[in-house]
Amino acid sequence: MNPNGEAPPRPGLRVMIVDDEPNIRATLGMTLEAMGCKVTQASDPEQALSALRRQPMDLAFLDLRLGNDNGMDLLPLMTAERPGLSVVVITAYAAFDTAVEAAKRGAQDYLPKPFTPAQIRHVVDQVRSRRELTQRAQELEARLGQAAPDSLLDTVSPAMRSVLEVITRAAASEVPVLFRGESGTGKEVLARTLHARSARVRNPFVVVNCPTLSEDLLASELFGHTKGAFTGALRDHPGRVETAEGGALFLDEIGEMPGSLQAKLLRFLQDRQFERVGDNLTRSADVRLIAATNRDLEADIKAGHFREDLYYRLSVVEVTLPTLRQRPEDILALVRHFMDFFSRAARRPQPDLASETVDMLTRYSWPGNIRELRNAVERAIVLSHGPVLYPQDFPERMIAADASRPRLGGNFSLAQIEQEHIQRVMGRTATLQEAAQILGVDTSTLWRRRKKQG
Repeated sequence: MNPNGEAPPRPGLRVMIVDDEPNIRATLGMTLEAMGCKVTQASDPEQALSALRRQPMDLAFLDLRLGNDNGMDLLPLMTAERPGLSVVVITAYAAFDTAVEAAKRGAQDYLPKPFTPAQIRHVVDQVRSRRELTQRAQELEARLGQAAPDSLLDTVSPAMRSVLEVITRAAASEVPVLFRGESGTGKEVLARTLHARSARVRNPFVVVNCPTLSEDLLASELFGHTKGAFTGALRDHPGRVETAEGGALFLDEIGEMPGSLQAKLLRFLQDRQFERVGDNLTRSADVRLIAATNRDLEADIKAGHFREDLYYRLSVVEVTLPTLRQRPEDILALVRHFMDFFSRAARRPQPDLASETVDMLTRYSWPGNIRELRNAVERAIVLSHGPVLYPQDFPERMIAADASRPRLGGNFSLAQIEQEHIQRVMGRTATLQEAAQILGVDTSTLWRRRKKQG
Protein backbone atom coordinates (compact mmCIF):
# COMPACT_ATOMS: atom_id res chain seq x y z
CA MET A 1 0.00 0.00 0.00
CA ASN A 2 1.13 3.58 -0.64
CA PRO A 3 0.79 6.36 1.98
CA ASN A 4 -2.78 7.02 0.77
CA GLY A 5 -3.78 3.44 1.46
CA GLU A 6 -4.04 2.57 -2.23
CA ALA A 7 -2.57 -0.55 -3.82
CA PRO A 8 0.55 0.29 -5.90
CA PRO A 9 0.11 0.06 -9.68
CA ARG A 10 1.02 -3.28 -11.20
CA PRO A 11 4.35 -3.07 -13.05
CA GLY A 12 4.25 -2.70 -16.82
CA LEU A 13 5.43 -5.65 -18.88
CA ARG A 14 8.16 -5.36 -21.52
CA VAL A 15 6.42 -6.63 -24.66
CA MET A 16 7.72 -7.30 -28.16
CA ILE A 17 5.50 -7.40 -31.26
CA VAL A 18 6.98 -9.39 -34.16
CA ASP A 19 4.81 -8.88 -37.24
CA ASP A 20 5.57 -7.82 -40.81
CA GLU A 21 2.35 -5.78 -41.09
CA PRO A 22 2.85 -2.16 -39.84
CA ASN A 23 -0.87 -1.69 -39.14
CA ILE A 24 -0.96 -4.75 -36.85
CA ARG A 25 2.14 -3.56 -35.02
CA ALA A 26 0.73 -0.05 -34.58
CA THR A 27 -2.73 -1.17 -33.43
CA LEU A 28 -1.47 -3.86 -31.08
CA GLY A 29 1.23 -1.50 -29.81
CA MET A 30 -1.29 1.20 -28.87
CA THR A 31 -3.47 -1.37 -27.12
CA LEU A 32 -0.54 -2.68 -25.08
CA GLU A 33 0.75 0.80 -24.20
CA ALA A 34 -2.71 1.70 -22.95
CA MET A 35 -2.34 -1.26 -20.56
CA GLY A 36 0.92 0.16 -19.21
CA CYS A 37 3.25 -2.08 -21.24
CA LYS A 38 6.62 -0.99 -22.66
CA VAL A 39 6.46 -1.99 -26.32
CA THR A 40 9.23 -2.89 -28.77
CA GLN A 41 8.40 -3.64 -32.41
CA ALA A 42 10.15 -5.87 -34.95
CA SER A 43 9.18 -6.70 -38.53
CA ASP A 44 11.49 -9.66 -39.16
CA PRO A 45 13.51 -12.33 -37.29
CA GLU A 46 16.77 -10.35 -37.44
CA GLN A 47 15.21 -7.30 -35.76
CA ALA A 48 13.49 -9.47 -33.16
CA LEU A 49 16.65 -11.34 -32.13
CA SER A 50 18.71 -8.14 -32.13
CA ALA A 51 16.22 -6.47 -29.77
CA LEU A 52 16.19 -9.50 -27.46
CA ARG A 53 19.98 -9.41 -27.22
CA ARG A 54 19.88 -5.73 -26.23
CA GLN A 55 17.25 -5.96 -23.50
CA PRO A 56 15.11 -8.52 -21.68
CA MET A 57 11.44 -8.97 -22.56
CA ASP A 58 8.56 -10.45 -20.60
CA LEU A 59 6.17 -11.22 -23.44
CA ALA A 60 6.27 -11.49 -27.23
CA PHE A 61 3.42 -11.58 -29.76
CA LEU A 62 4.80 -13.50 -32.74
CA ASP A 63 3.13 -13.71 -36.16
CA LEU A 64 3.70 -17.04 -37.89
CA ARG A 65 4.01 -15.44 -41.34
CA LEU A 66 6.81 -12.87 -41.55
CA GLY A 67 7.08 -12.22 -45.29
CA ASN A 68 9.38 -14.96 -46.58
CA ASP A 69 10.26 -16.11 -43.05
CA ASN A 70 8.44 -18.57 -40.83
CA GLY A 71 7.66 -17.41 -37.30
CA MET A 72 7.52 -21.04 -36.16
CA ASP A 73 11.27 -21.33 -36.85
CA LEU A 74 11.96 -18.07 -35.01
CA LEU A 75 10.05 -19.15 -31.89
CA PRO A 76 12.69 -21.52 -30.38
CA LEU A 77 15.46 -19.02 -31.21
CA MET A 78 13.65 -16.35 -29.19
CA THR A 79 13.11 -18.56 -26.16
CA ALA A 80 16.74 -19.72 -26.34
CA GLU A 81 17.91 -16.08 -26.34
CA ARG A 82 15.62 -15.20 -23.39
CA PRO A 83 14.64 -18.37 -21.48
CA GLY A 84 12.02 -16.57 -19.36
CA LEU A 85 10.21 -15.09 -22.35
CA SER A 86 6.48 -15.84 -22.76
CA VAL A 87 5.58 -16.15 -26.46
CA VAL A 88 2.04 -15.85 -27.80
CA VAL A 89 1.62 -16.94 -31.41
CA ILE A 90 -0.75 -14.82 -33.54
CA THR A 91 -1.92 -15.84 -37.00
CA ALA A 92 -4.70 -15.26 -39.50
CA TYR A 93 -4.44 -18.91 -40.52
CA ALA A 94 -5.46 -20.67 -37.33
CA ALA A 95 -5.41 -24.46 -37.28
CA PHE A 96 -5.35 -27.06 -34.53
CA ASP A 97 -2.16 -28.67 -35.83
CA THR A 98 -0.41 -25.30 -35.94
CA ALA A 99 -1.41 -24.55 -32.34
CA VAL A 100 -0.04 -27.92 -31.19
CA GLU A 101 3.23 -27.39 -33.06
CA ALA A 102 3.59 -23.88 -31.58
CA ALA A 103 3.10 -25.28 -28.08
CA LYS A 104 5.75 -27.95 -28.74
CA ARG A 105 8.21 -25.26 -29.78
CA GLY A 106 7.66 -23.22 -26.64
CA ALA A 107 4.65 -20.97 -27.19
CA GLN A 108 2.54 -20.34 -24.10
CA ASP A 109 -0.60 -19.24 -25.93
CA TYR A 110 -2.16 -19.00 -29.38
CA LEU A 111 -4.39 -16.21 -30.72
CA PRO A 112 -6.16 -16.27 -34.10
CA LYS A 113 -6.55 -12.96 -35.94
CA PRO A 114 -8.53 -10.80 -35.62
CA PHE A 115 -8.28 -10.56 -31.84
CA THR A 116 -9.95 -8.10 -29.49
CA PRO A 117 -8.45 -5.80 -26.83
CA ALA A 118 -10.16 -7.97 -24.20
CA GLN A 119 -8.25 -11.03 -25.45
CA ILE A 120 -4.98 -9.08 -25.37
CA ARG A 121 -5.68 -7.86 -21.85
CA HIS A 122 -6.41 -11.42 -20.74
CA VAL A 123 -3.03 -12.57 -22.10
CA VAL A 124 -1.18 -9.66 -20.51
CA ASP A 125 -2.87 -10.20 -17.14
CA GLN A 126 -2.00 -13.90 -17.20
CA VAL A 127 1.66 -13.24 -17.97
CA ARG A 128 1.85 -10.45 -15.41
CA SER A 129 0.29 -12.67 -12.72
CA ARG A 130 2.73 -15.49 -13.48
CA ARG A 131 5.68 -13.13 -13.27
CA GLU A 132 4.44 -11.62 -10.00
CA LEU A 133 4.09 -15.08 -8.50
CA THR A 134 7.61 -15.94 -9.67
CA GLN A 135 8.94 -12.69 -8.24
CA ARG A 136 7.28 -13.31 -4.87
CA ALA A 137 8.74 -16.81 -4.80
CA GLN A 138 12.18 -15.41 -5.60
CA GLU A 139 11.83 -12.75 -2.90
CA LEU A 140 10.82 -15.41 -0.40
CA GLU A 141 13.80 -17.54 -1.41
CA ALA A 142 16.07 -14.50 -1.09
CA ARG A 143 14.72 -13.79 2.40
CA LEU A 144 15.31 -17.39 3.38
CA GLY A 145 18.81 -17.14 1.95
CA GLN A 146 19.42 -13.95 3.90
CA ALA A 147 18.19 -15.53 7.13
CA ALA A 148 21.35 -17.57 7.58
CA PRO A 149 23.88 -14.72 7.14
CA ASP A 150 22.10 -12.71 9.83
CA SER A 151 24.16 -14.72 12.32
CA LEU A 152 26.90 -12.29 11.31
CA LEU A 153 25.47 -10.07 14.04
CA ASP A 154 26.04 -12.68 16.77
CA THR A 155 29.73 -12.31 17.48
CA VAL A 156 32.30 -12.52 20.25
CA SER A 157 34.99 -10.98 18.04
CA PRO A 158 36.19 -7.60 19.35
CA ALA A 159 36.77 -6.42 15.77
CA MET A 160 33.24 -7.31 14.72
CA ARG A 161 31.72 -5.85 17.86
CA SER A 162 33.44 -2.56 17.07
CA VAL A 163 31.88 -2.62 13.60
CA LEU A 164 28.39 -3.18 15.02
CA GLU A 165 28.85 -0.32 17.47
CA VAL A 166 29.75 2.02 14.61
CA ILE A 167 26.70 0.86 12.63
CA THR A 168 24.39 1.49 15.57
CA ARG A 169 25.71 5.05 15.96
CA ALA A 170 25.67 5.74 12.22
CA ALA A 171 22.09 4.49 11.92
CA ALA A 172 20.88 7.43 13.99
CA SER A 173 22.26 9.90 11.44
CA GLU A 174 21.59 10.61 7.77
CA VAL A 175 25.20 10.66 6.52
CA PRO A 176 26.47 8.37 3.73
CA VAL A 177 28.19 5.18 4.88
CA LEU A 178 30.87 3.27 2.98
CA PHE A 179 31.39 -0.42 3.78
CA ARG A 180 34.79 -1.81 2.84
CA GLY A 181 36.12 -5.33 3.00
CA GLU A 182 36.84 -8.49 1.08
CA SER A 183 34.13 -10.27 -0.88
CA GLY A 184 31.94 -12.45 1.29
CA THR A 185 32.43 -10.54 4.53
CA GLY A 186 28.75 -9.51 4.70
CA LYS A 187 28.73 -5.90 3.49
CA GLU A 188 25.16 -6.02 2.14
CA VAL A 189 23.88 -7.75 5.30
CA LEU A 190 25.33 -4.97 7.44
CA ALA A 191 24.02 -2.30 5.06
CA ARG A 192 20.52 -3.76 5.55
CA THR A 193 21.15 -3.81 9.30
CA LEU A 194 22.09 -0.14 9.20
CA HIS A 195 18.85 0.66 7.35
CA ALA A 196 16.78 -1.50 9.73
CA ARG A 197 18.12 0.45 12.71
CA SER A 198 17.50 3.86 11.13
CA ALA A 199 14.48 6.14 11.11
CA ARG A 200 13.98 5.22 7.43
CA VAL A 201 13.24 1.57 8.20
CA ARG A 202 9.63 1.75 6.93
CA ASN A 203 10.79 3.03 3.53
CA PRO A 204 12.51 1.11 0.71
CA PHE A 205 16.00 -0.37 0.78
CA VAL A 206 16.97 -0.46 -2.90
CA VAL A 207 20.04 -2.31 -4.20
CA VAL A 208 22.01 -1.54 -7.36
CA ASN A 209 24.91 -3.84 -8.26
CA CYS A 210 27.23 -1.54 -10.20
CA PRO A 211 29.42 -4.10 -12.05
CA THR A 212 26.50 -6.00 -13.61
CA LEU A 213 25.34 -3.20 -15.95
CA SER A 214 26.90 -1.26 -18.82
CA GLU A 215 27.49 2.46 -18.36
CA ASP A 216 24.33 3.47 -20.27
CA LEU A 217 22.13 0.91 -18.54
CA LEU A 218 23.53 1.83 -15.13
CA ALA A 219 22.71 5.50 -15.74
CA SER A 220 19.16 4.56 -16.68
CA GLU A 221 18.90 2.14 -13.75
CA LEU A 222 20.01 4.79 -11.27
CA PHE A 223 18.35 7.95 -12.55
CA GLY A 224 15.69 6.66 -14.96
CA HIS A 225 15.05 7.70 -18.57
CA THR A 226 12.42 9.42 -20.68
CA LYS A 227 10.54 8.11 -23.66
CA GLY A 228 12.78 8.21 -26.73
CA ALA A 229 16.02 8.65 -24.75
CA PHE A 230 17.47 5.63 -26.58
CA THR A 231 16.35 2.77 -28.81
CA GLY A 232 13.67 0.80 -27.01
CA ALA A 233 12.83 3.57 -24.52
CA LEU A 234 9.13 3.70 -25.38
CA ARG A 235 7.89 5.03 -22.04
CA ASP A 236 9.19 7.19 -19.21
CA HIS A 237 10.99 5.05 -16.65
CA PRO A 238 11.80 6.15 -13.07
CA GLY A 239 15.18 5.01 -11.78
CA ARG A 240 16.23 3.40 -8.51
CA VAL A 241 16.88 6.82 -6.96
CA GLU A 242 13.19 7.66 -7.29
CA THR A 243 12.16 4.16 -6.20
CA ALA A 244 14.16 4.59 -3.01
CA GLU A 245 12.42 7.86 -2.07
CA GLY A 246 12.43 8.27 1.70
CA GLY A 247 14.59 5.17 2.15
CA ALA A 248 18.11 4.05 1.32
CA LEU A 249 19.96 3.29 -1.91
CA PHE A 250 22.71 0.68 -1.60
CA LEU A 251 25.36 0.83 -4.32
CA ASP A 252 27.25 -2.46 -4.25
CA GLU A 253 30.83 -2.44 -5.60
CA ILE A 254 30.82 1.32 -6.06
CA GLY A 255 34.48 1.14 -7.15
CA GLU A 256 33.32 -0.32 -10.49
CA MET A 257 31.18 2.71 -11.37
CA PRO A 258 32.22 4.45 -14.64
CA GLY A 259 33.77 7.91 -14.32
CA SER A 260 30.97 9.83 -16.07
CA LEU A 261 28.42 8.42 -13.63
CA GLN A 262 30.64 9.23 -10.67
CA ALA A 263 30.21 12.92 -11.48
CA LYS A 264 26.42 12.58 -11.59
CA LEU A 265 26.40 10.65 -8.32
CA LEU A 266 28.58 13.30 -6.68
CA ARG A 267 26.09 15.98 -7.70
CA PHE A 268 23.23 13.94 -6.28
CA LEU A 269 25.12 13.49 -2.99
CA GLN A 270 25.75 17.23 -2.77
CA ASP A 271 22.31 18.64 -3.58
CA ARG A 272 19.99 15.62 -3.98
CA GLN A 273 19.22 16.64 -7.57
CA PHE A 274 19.41 14.65 -10.81
CA GLU A 275 18.00 14.34 -14.33
CA ARG A 276 16.65 11.26 -16.05
CA VAL A 277 18.56 10.14 -19.14
CA GLY A 278 17.27 12.14 -22.12
CA ASP A 279 15.51 14.74 -19.96
CA ASN A 280 16.40 18.33 -18.97
CA LEU A 281 13.96 18.44 -16.06
CA THR A 282 15.84 18.57 -12.75
CA ARG A 283 14.31 16.34 -10.09
CA SER A 284 15.08 15.80 -6.44
CA ALA A 285 14.88 12.82 -4.11
CA ASP A 286 15.26 12.26 -0.38
CA VAL A 287 17.48 9.17 -0.30
CA ARG A 288 20.22 8.01 2.04
CA LEU A 289 23.21 6.61 0.18
CA ILE A 290 25.05 3.51 1.39
CA ALA A 291 27.89 2.06 -0.66
CA ALA A 292 30.24 -0.92 -0.52
CA THR A 293 33.46 -1.95 -2.21
CA ASN A 294 36.19 -4.57 -2.03
CA ARG A 295 38.57 -2.42 -4.06
CA ASP A 296 41.52 -0.32 -2.90
CA LEU A 297 39.88 3.05 -3.60
CA GLU A 298 42.99 5.00 -2.60
CA ALA A 299 44.97 3.20 -5.33
CA ASP A 300 42.09 3.77 -7.79
CA ILE A 301 42.15 7.49 -6.95
CA LYS A 302 45.90 7.69 -7.65
CA ALA A 303 45.39 5.83 -10.93
CA GLY A 304 42.62 8.23 -11.95
CA HIS A 305 39.87 5.58 -11.90
CA PHE A 306 37.89 6.98 -8.97
CA ARG A 307 37.09 10.56 -8.04
CA GLU A 308 38.69 11.74 -4.83
CA ASP A 309 35.87 14.20 -4.09
CA LEU A 310 33.28 11.43 -4.48
CA TYR A 311 35.26 9.18 -2.15
CA TYR A 312 35.23 11.80 0.60
CA ARG A 313 31.49 12.36 0.16
CA LEU A 314 30.76 8.64 0.31
CA SER A 315 32.99 7.88 3.27
CA VAL A 316 31.66 10.29 5.87
CA VAL A 317 31.36 7.12 7.95
CA GLU A 318 33.66 4.35 6.74
CA VAL A 319 33.27 0.82 8.09
CA THR A 320 35.90 -1.81 7.31
CA LEU A 321 34.64 -5.34 7.88
CA PRO A 322 37.08 -7.86 9.34
CA THR A 323 37.78 -10.98 7.33
CA LEU A 324 36.84 -14.34 8.80
CA ARG A 325 40.56 -14.92 9.34
CA GLN A 326 40.52 -11.93 11.66
CA ARG A 327 37.64 -13.27 13.75
CA PRO A 328 38.52 -16.97 14.25
CA GLU A 329 36.64 -17.06 17.54
CA ASP A 330 33.39 -16.78 15.53
CA ILE A 331 34.09 -19.61 13.07
CA LEU A 332 32.58 -22.53 14.97
CA ALA A 333 29.55 -20.50 16.05
CA LEU A 334 28.92 -19.56 12.41
CA VAL A 335 29.39 -23.16 11.29
CA ARG A 336 26.86 -24.42 13.84
CA HIS A 337 24.41 -21.68 12.92
CA PHE A 338 24.56 -22.66 9.26
CA MET A 339 24.33 -26.35 10.18
CA ASP A 340 21.12 -25.66 12.07
CA PHE A 341 19.71 -23.53 9.24
CA PHE A 342 20.42 -26.00 6.44
CA SER A 343 19.48 -29.05 8.51
CA ARG A 344 16.03 -27.58 9.13
CA ALA A 345 15.76 -26.70 5.43
CA ALA A 346 16.63 -30.32 4.55
CA ARG A 347 14.26 -31.65 7.25
CA ARG A 348 16.93 -33.74 8.92
CA PRO A 349 18.47 -33.77 12.41
CA GLN A 350 21.43 -31.49 12.85
CA PRO A 351 24.63 -33.58 12.70
CA ASP A 352 27.62 -33.30 15.02
CA LEU A 353 31.15 -32.30 14.03
CA ALA A 354 33.97 -34.82 14.27
CA SER A 355 36.98 -33.53 16.21
CA GLU A 356 39.15 -33.61 13.08
CA THR A 357 36.47 -31.56 11.28
CA VAL A 358 36.58 -28.94 14.04
CA ASP A 359 40.36 -28.77 13.66
CA MET A 360 40.11 -28.37 9.88
CA LEU A 361 37.42 -25.68 10.06
CA THR A 362 39.32 -23.59 12.58
CA ARG A 363 42.65 -23.96 10.76
CA TYR A 364 41.30 -23.14 7.30
CA SER A 365 42.00 -19.58 6.08
CA TRP A 366 38.53 -18.98 4.51
CA PRO A 367 39.60 -16.79 1.56
CA GLY A 368 35.93 -16.48 0.55
CA ASN A 369 34.97 -15.46 4.09
CA ILE A 370 31.42 -16.00 5.38
CA ARG A 371 30.03 -16.68 1.91
CA GLU A 372 32.50 -19.53 1.45
CA LEU A 373 31.77 -20.89 4.92
CA ARG A 374 28.03 -20.83 4.26
CA ASN A 375 28.41 -22.67 0.97
CA ALA A 376 30.78 -25.25 2.46
CA VAL A 377 28.37 -26.07 5.28
CA GLU A 378 25.41 -26.25 2.90
CA ARG A 379 27.35 -28.70 0.71
CA ALA A 380 28.26 -30.84 3.71
CA ILE A 381 24.65 -30.98 4.93
CA VAL A 382 23.34 -31.87 1.46
CA LEU A 383 25.92 -34.55 0.63
CA SER A 384 26.38 -36.23 4.01
CA HIS A 385 23.93 -38.79 5.38
CA GLY A 386 25.34 -39.78 8.75
CA PRO A 387 24.94 -38.15 12.16
CA VAL A 388 28.50 -36.74 12.06
CA LEU A 389 30.23 -34.43 9.58
CA TYR A 390 33.76 -35.51 8.64
CA PRO A 391 36.38 -33.56 6.66
CA GLN A 392 35.56 -35.54 3.50
CA ASP A 393 32.06 -34.03 3.58
CA PHE A 394 33.57 -30.60 2.84
CA PRO A 395 35.11 -29.27 -0.40
CA GLU A 396 38.36 -30.91 -1.51
CA ARG A 397 40.24 -27.60 -1.45
CA MET A 398 39.71 -27.38 2.30
CA ILE A 399 41.01 -30.91 2.88
CA ALA A 400 44.06 -30.25 0.68
CA ALA A 401 44.82 -26.95 2.43
CA ASP A 402 44.52 -28.60 5.83
CA ALA A 403 46.84 -31.47 4.88
CA SER A 404 49.59 -29.04 3.85
CA ARG A 405 49.30 -26.80 6.90
CA PRO A 406 52.02 -27.15 9.59
CA ARG A 407 50.80 -28.57 12.90
CA LEU A 408 52.31 -29.61 16.19
CA GLY A 409 53.68 -33.13 16.16
CA GLY A 410 53.68 -33.34 12.35
CA ASN A 411 56.63 -33.59 9.98
CA PHE A 412 57.27 -29.87 9.91
CA SER A 413 60.28 -27.75 10.84
CA LEU A 414 60.32 -25.33 13.74
CA ALA A 415 60.46 -22.46 11.24
CA GLN A 416 57.24 -23.66 9.59
CA ILE A 417 55.51 -24.04 12.95
CA GLU A 418 56.65 -20.56 13.98
CA GLN A 419 55.43 -19.03 10.74
CA GLU A 420 52.03 -20.70 11.11
CA HIS A 421 51.68 -19.50 14.69
CA ILE A 422 52.64 -15.93 13.82
CA GLN A 423 50.17 -15.86 10.91
CA ARG A 424 47.34 -17.11 13.11
CA VAL A 425 47.98 -14.62 15.89
CA MET A 426 48.31 -11.71 13.45
CA GLY A 427 45.15 -12.85 11.68
CA ARG A 428 43.05 -12.34 14.80
CA THR A 429 44.64 -9.17 16.18
CA ALA A 430 44.06 -5.61 15.09
CA THR A 431 47.60 -4.24 15.46
CA LEU A 432 51.21 -5.34 15.32
CA GLN A 433 51.63 -4.27 18.95
CA GLU A 434 48.79 -6.52 20.12
CA ALA A 435 50.22 -9.49 18.22
CA ALA A 436 53.72 -8.88 19.62
CA GLN A 437 52.34 -8.80 23.17
CA ILE A 438 50.62 -12.18 22.71
CA LEU A 439 53.74 -13.72 21.15
CA GLY A 440 55.99 -12.39 23.93
CA VAL A 441 58.34 -10.42 21.67
CA ASP A 442 58.83 -6.73 21.02
CA THR A 443 57.27 -5.07 18.01
CA SER A 444 60.53 -4.61 16.09
CA THR A 445 61.36 -8.33 16.46
CA LEU A 446 57.94 -9.33 15.17
CA TRP A 447 58.26 -6.89 12.29
CA ARG A 448 61.62 -8.41 11.26
CA ARG A 449 60.26 -11.99 11.46
CA ARG A 450 57.18 -11.03 9.50
CA LYS A 451 59.35 -9.42 6.79
CA LYS A 452 61.65 -12.46 6.69
CA GLN A 453 58.68 -14.80 6.24
CA GLY A 454 57.26 -12.68 3.46
